[in-house]
Amino acid sequence: MTDLPPNGAAGAPNGAPDDAPGLRILAQFIRDLSFENPRAPESLNPGQQPHGDIGVEVGVRGRPDGLYDVELKLNVQANRDGEVIFHIELAYVGLFQLVGIPEAELEPVLMIEAPRFLFPFARRIVADLTTDGGFPATLLPAIDFNAVYAARRMAAEAPGGTA
Repeated sequence: MTDLPPNGAAGAPNGAPDDAPGLRILAQFIRDLSFENPRAPESLNPGQQPHGDIGVEVGVRGRPDGLYDVELKLNVQANRDGEVIFHIELAYVGLFQLVGIPEAELEPVLMIEAPRFLFPFARRIVADLTTDGGFPATLLPAIDFNAVYAARRMAAEAPGGTA
């Protein structure tokens, strides 16, 4: 019998060579979470469908140990008849390790691919919160993180813009 690493493959996970480019999620967690239901119990009455707004921000912070914190911030607000019926603020974070990624590709990997991995978990948290708050589950639509990144780059490159 051969001794294999705990993941059951020789070398890096999934049988990839140790120096193959890759993105590993080492941990993921809620950094900040807020659910506001300011008009309960009146807001729980079925009636006119609420309409909502979704805000998305992605932040990346390098760490001294060479790892990266990628924070996905979601702001979800539902309104009915001009009044807020619920408001969610979620900061969901992943701790990522990048291996063999060229320097020129670090930013797109961290700003597009990393949040793409985090989004399904953040989406589930929002759905669970709305259900626990007395509303039907709010299933967020898919987010095009490539478009979010492109918009951020355009804003940064505009005169007087900041990222």
